[in-house]
Amino acid sequence: MFAALEVATGKIIATHSKRRRRVEFLDFMNSLTAAFPNRQLHVNLDNLNTHKKNEDWLKAHRNVKFHFAPTSASWLNQVEVWFSILQGQSLSGTSFTSLKQLREHIDAYVNAYNDKAQPFVWT
Repeated sequence: MFAALEVATGKIIATHSKRRRRVEFLDFMNSLTAAFPNRQLHVNLDNLNTHKKNEDWLKAHRNVKFHFAPTSASWLNQVEVWFSILQGQSLSGTSFTSLKQLREHIDAYVNAYNDKAQPFVWT
């Protein structure tokens, strides 16, 4: 699963992928740039290897800037905070009989979450 959190609204954009290679990551990034045309995008990332060595893609998408969180500081990346919310509020204690069922469950949660989404307030 790839996900992005729109900081201004608190809404989640998510997609499922069988793998998490660079090609799937860049496909997700292409969908984000299409969802926010003509906008400057600042993308906070962890240090997953697929997030690195994407200079050619970034050259073709000058409106996108990647920012990497320090190792062991995932709490600085708000989508990682959301992944924790997803785990605690939706996935913990559940079981699924198929990957399709899991995806449908996550999609339903994302839709319900987005209906009430608000930006995170740091205290």
